[in-house]
Amino acid sequence: MCGIAGIVRFERAARVEPLLVEAMTDALWHRGPDDSGAYVEGNVGLGSRRLSIIDRSGGRQPLYDEDGSVALVCNGEIYNHRELRAALEGRGHVFRTHSDCETLVHAYQDDGERFVARLRGMFGFALWDRRRRRLVLGRDRLGIKPLYYHVGRDFLAFASEIKALQEVPGVPSEVDPEALDLYLSLRFVPGPRTLFRGIQKLQPGHLLVWDETCVRLPRYWDLAPAEATAGSDHELVRRFGEALESSVDSHLMSEVPLGLFLSGGLDSTTMLAVMSRLAQGRRVSTFAVGYQTSSREGNEANELDFARLAAERFGADHHEIRLEASDWKDALPRLVWHLDEPVADPACLPLYFLSREAREHVTVILSGEGADEILGGYGIYGRMLSLERLRSKLGAGASRLLAPLAAALLPGDKLPHYARLGGLPLEARYRGVSRAFHADWKARLLGRDAAAVSDGPLDEVFDPYFAAFAASSSPLDRMLYADVKVWLPDDLLVKADKMTMAHSQELRVPFLDHELVELALALPQHLKRRGATGKIALRRAMQGVVPAPILKRGKKGFTTPTSSWLRHELRGFTRELLLASDSACRSWFDIDAVEQLVEQHERGVAVRDDELWSLLVFETWHGVFVERRFRPERRSEVRRRAGTAVAAG
Repeated sequence: MCGIAGIVRFERAARVEPLLVEAMTDALWHRGPDDSGAYVEGNVGLGSRRLSIIDRSGGRQPLYDEDGSVALVCNGEIYNHRELRAALEGRGHVFRTHSDCETLVHAYQDDGERFVARLRGMFGFALWDRRRRRLVLGRDRLGIKPLYYHVGRDFLAFASEIKALQEVPGVPSEVDPEALDLYLSLRFVPGPRTLFRGIQKLQPGHLLVWDETCVRLPRYWDLAPAEATAGSDHELVRRFGEALESSVDSHLMSEVPLGLFLSGGLDSTTMLAVMSRLAQGRRVSTFAVGYQTSSREGNEANELDFARLAAERFGADHHEIRLEASDWKDALPRLVWHLDEPVADPACLPLYFLSREAREHVTVILSGEGADEILGGYGIYGRMLSLERLRSKLGAGASRLLAPLAAALLPGDKLPHYARLGGLPLEARYRGVSRAFHADWKARLLGRDAAAVSDGPLDEVFDPYFAAFAASSSPLDRMLYADVKVWLPDDLLVKADKMTMAHSQELRVPFLDHELVELALALPQHLKRRGATGKIALRRAMQGVVPAPILKRGKKGFTTPTSSWLRHELRGFTRELLLASDSACRSWFDIDAVEQLVEQHERGVAVRDDELWSLLVFETWHGVFVERRFRPERRSEVRRRAGTAVAAG
């Protein structure tokens, strides 16, 4: 079930028009092309679009309890639904379908809001309780599935994607300047904000509960600091490997074909190894992406050789695509439309095209997302830990002595920023995996005095998470916790969900099963990261299973030749879009600063691909959602022009 939307009007005498719910769910047809359904009664309306995966013939939504007093629409999968169903039937509940999501209705009857703690899966749901006149929205623990909402003067609207909210009169399509400041820093907007004023994300591990007295946002789950799990390294690695296999096994439930995104890195190759073992002789369909580029830098982004090595080792049914710069330019408006929020992560583009190819073969796709965030895989963790160890030894003189060392350890044209931060404590220094504009360049871009621009908004985002994981936790665990709370749901998982759902494909991420995440957090630090090497427990668990060249590789990431293309193939496109006489950049930023960034990157004076890609995505997003220059055809509009009646409900 892959797209939900709805509205509740605060006045009991008000009415929700069925056509409004239809318009909201119609905006989500790509998330669920197989079916649609709605519940509309008085001042409440719920709608869904369905991608049929479990109980394909009988699992239509909305779903109801025995007497119809509770109605539910749900996006996602409940991996422990069989165990829940058996327990609920043992207590007398009568199920109407074999849908995994129906367990939510009956569990709510038993436990009220507390039922969500029993779920193991990925989900965004809306539940209407007619007797209590209560709306309950919920999002999974890690934020794998998105859920947005707007609280207006006289209504509350929600949806899996923002474009569905924009079908509701009174929902704004305006830029939030404070969120724009955060976007410039991070290349995404951390929750609960979005770049739209008045539209928010329901945070992972939270509910939104509305009744006729108030709106509440209770948290039902969080990671907590934990003592390192006792046991020998061998025993802990064995337990981790078993938990990982259990997670993958649960994620394979499906009544439709499924496959795997294969990069040739450790994480996706591990997925292939485990899937192949569980498949019992059936070949796993794998999908990899490479690039057509003339530059050495661009060719270095290709990982197809490693993907082929992994596919051959495990006998996969392997598929490849190659992209060139023109693919990116032509697809950018549609890609940004599907994202809803501007997410300037270049990996969105290969993921979009890879999903399009994979959807020709499979409906469900698995990936290795999440391993780096739970096991310390990114190189920045090692650099920050090196600075932290030196800072603890140097004491009061750290700030004076560590500034030049930070400059030596960290990337070239970011030196002034890192030199300033070198002697600061971890909680003031670490602001996540992803950065675009640092304070000095942000000041130039916004046309402000440098002294008036700071990373204060970032501090407001990250400080509470560092405070939650206080000094009793290791520095690595504190960084991992911050990234699980910010980077993971608001960049990595946004692009994973939106780029696959653009092609009506469901993506699953076994590394982010919450029980596996909790186990990984409790591993001692030396089984997560040691020196320049991360994901130690995973490497040890896969010793002798994953091919040695892949096992020994450093962290590569979903690399793209963005820097090369922006300097060469996309050079004219970049100038035309950002520096046009009517560009959004001219309205929001100092255009001289924008032009300086373009010229620095073109001439090779500095590497500005992160900054330029952030501006290109913002420019396109502004054109799509604020100026409304681009609007993809909807399935219903195509059918109407063909003279075919649109099926209702």
